[in-house]
Amino acid sequence: MVKHHPHRLPEWAKPHIRSLGAAHDLKVRLRQAGLHTVCESAKCPNIGECFQRPTATVMIMGDICTRNCSFCAIVRDRPGELNLEEPRRLADMIVEVGLRHVVITSVARDDLPDEGAAHFAACVRELKSRDASIIVEILTPDFHARPELLEIVAGSPYDIFNHNIETVRRLQRKVRPQAEYDRSLAVLSSMAARRPDALVKSGIMVGLGETNDEVHATLADLYANGVRALTIGQYLRPRESNQPVHRYVTPAEFDEFRDHARSLGFRFVASGPLVRSSYLADRQVDLSAVS
Repeated sequence: MVKHHPHRLPEWAKPHIRSLGAAHDLKVRLRQAGLHTVCESAKCPNIGECFQRPTATVMIMGDICTRNCSFCAIVRDRPGELNLEEPRRLADMIVEVGLRHVVITSVARDDLPDEGAAHFAACVRELKSRDASIIVEILTPDFHARPELLEIVAGSPYDIFNHNIETVRRLQRKVRPQAEYDRSLAVLSSMAARRPDALVKSGIMVGLGETNDEVHATLADLYANGVRALTIGQYLRPRESNQPVHRYVTPAEFDEFRDHARSLGFRFVASGPLVRSSYLADRQVDLSAVS
């Protein structure tokens, strides 16, 4: 295992610099619709590349979270009321821009009685009612694994369900103190059972202090709980108050993680330093290959 100075960003972990003209255009459209993206709020290093496609992971239910994960740059505070016009505005923007693969995610809304489950479902239904051919991927919180809330979400016509495990079992409390490893596995397993026609996806960050053996164990747990699409990426500290980087994982190790995941049976694996859960999501999976 190669260890690098955590304050020196190696070349392989640096984002590619691209023109931001198209990114600005999409950002303006999102603002006009009153929408946010996790790309901006979470300070994703790939924002220029994804926005140029144009591809964006749209974040519903505001940009203030009720949880305080140590890796995340999103602000934790008391969120505002839900905007009931958001599903319509979301669909208007996506159809106007012409996106063909859309990722819808959200902050955690533990303040709401249904934690935002019905709002998620409304956004998916509205978008699919406009154009059923658009691939809709949802990246959700855990909804505390409440069966009645998972059923609400499962009742909407999404194509891909995504919920990130984020890190290995040992580091869960440190990295995301208001979540639980087994609870996330329960969410993934439940959604795989409720919607066998939809692809189930999850992601893990590395560089937080885990061992490679722990990564392998996490991949096995994900596969055993119905996950068939996987993302593995390098954790990059978004600001000084966030969890520090323990080490920079080498490209060779990312290749080994990919190969190991494929040996377990995962259908789709994106593994690399700059891979994020929704990074070029349209290229990560080919739904035509799902039996």
